[in-house]
Amino acid sequence: MDRIEEPRDEYRVETSAGLVHEELTRGILGACFEVMNELGAGFLESVYEAALVIALKQRGLDAQPQVPLEVTFRGEKVGKFFADILVEGKVIVELKSVDCLLPEHQAQTINYLKATGTDVGLLVNFGKPKLQYKRLHR
Repeated sequence: MDRIEEPRDEYRVETSAGLVHEELTRGILGACFEVMNELGAGFLESVYEAALVIALKQRGLDAQPQVPLEVTFRGEKVGKFFADILVEGKVIVELKSVDCLLPEHQAQTINYLKATGTDVGLLVNFGKPKLQYKRLHR
């Protein structure tokens, strides 16, 4: 399995002690495992996104797909991106359906956190039979 490099600056992969939004992220990951168990690996990312939104809403969570988020630089809007799923307005869920998570996938999620000021992100890969995920926070 390829190793994902540690993020730089103030962003890092969380360990099990002192998790930010622990209960919420646990619920999101539970829904991810449900989707993986029911659909298996190999579909397009958009299929997992739609299924995960259903699973999250069935858990009573506010899950918004393809939420436009602005990127600012020195107080000026410089662009926007679309978060795969924003849960409860607190956690960005970035989905992948790839053979293996790469450092650039983690960097993308970290950039989303930094650009939006969102505290927690989950990078989730449905591309292999065993669900892969990384929990990131500012």
